[in-house]
Amino acid sequence: MQVTLPVRQRGNCCEINLDLKPAAVTAAVDLLKALADPARLQIVAVLRESKDPVCVCDFTAALGLSQPTISHHIGKLREAGLVKVTKDGIWAFYELAPDLAPPVRALLDSAVASGSA
Repeated sequence: MQVTLPVRQRGNCCEINLDLKPAAVTAAVDLLKALADPARLQIVAVLRESKDPVCVCDFTAALGLSQPTISHHIGKLREAGLVKVTKDGIWAFYELAPDLAPPVRALLDSAVASGSA
């Protein structure tokens, strides 16, 4: 039995209501871009589980990446507002930003949980 579908014209199919404001879309895309790298997602996972701030040198050893590469990734996470830095002399220690919005924390929890399953 052959089904004949109605011919639809572009833009006349059904009304779509876009509830997301452009600024919210931009913020969500920027957040997802910041997390869309394996090293950055690993860094966030470590920071999420750590009770204490983590030194950049610990990331270089764990991820097998150079200090400049780790610093680049952490810089991207800082730009996205995900990471806070504390300096002690020449050392930099990182932790998740304490003021993350609940939806952002939920996204991080989901992204990290899906990686450990």
